[in-house]
Amino acid sequence: MFPLYDLNQPRRPALMVKGLVLANALVFLWQLSVGLEQSAYALGFIPSLFFADPVGESYRLFTSMFLHGSLFHILSNMWFLWVFGDNVEDRMGHGRFLLFYLLGGVAAALAQGVLTPFSPVPMIGASGAVSAVLGAYYVLFPRAYVVSVVFFLFPFFVTFPAGFYLGYWAFLQLLQGLLGLPGVAWWAHLGGFVFGVLLAPRLARRWRRW
Repeated sequence: MFPLYDLNQPRRPALMVKGLVLANALVFLWQLSVGLEQSAYALGFIPSLFFADPVGESYRLFTSMFLHGSLFHILSNMWFLWVFGDNVEDRMGHGRFLLFYLLGGVAAALAQGVLTPFSPVPMIGASGAVSAVLGAYYVLFPRAYVVSVVFFLFPFFVTFPAGFYLGYWAFLQLLQGLLGLPGVAWWAHLGGFVFGVLLAPRLARRWRRW
């Protein structure tokens, strides 16, 4: 299931979401100029380095969330942010949303790092921070509807409550993490999601409820 859009119109323009999409795009263009692998090792979050020197390597917790490994990687992350981020930003306000997004990315990286502390492989991508946004949407707008495309022999369109759609998404992250499927930081996704579920209600404005 791939989300196309939600039926949940925000009241204010999502300035931070647009800014984050632009920032990620510009960083990806820079990565292409210097090399994707080189930039990943230079600025990605590497658990073994971080736990050997938490203070000196702490900058990677932030820089890693703006790096991506492929065009599909950045497009999928930015699409999820675009679909779900505007309402979360609307509910939190611009400044608090940006802080929430950055802290969510840090929490996600740490969740993955704690479970793989000796890994020398750089972790990159906005998916941890975006997962925090998904967790926030899950708890703030569970009854909003999400229109998705499902591919089964041929594509067809379905509409789900956000609570079901994002709950199912989180379950898949947990399942794939338990199965140990390689190549994706599943625990970062789940850690970011849990961070969003727990913190979003404390940052959200109270004038709009679902």
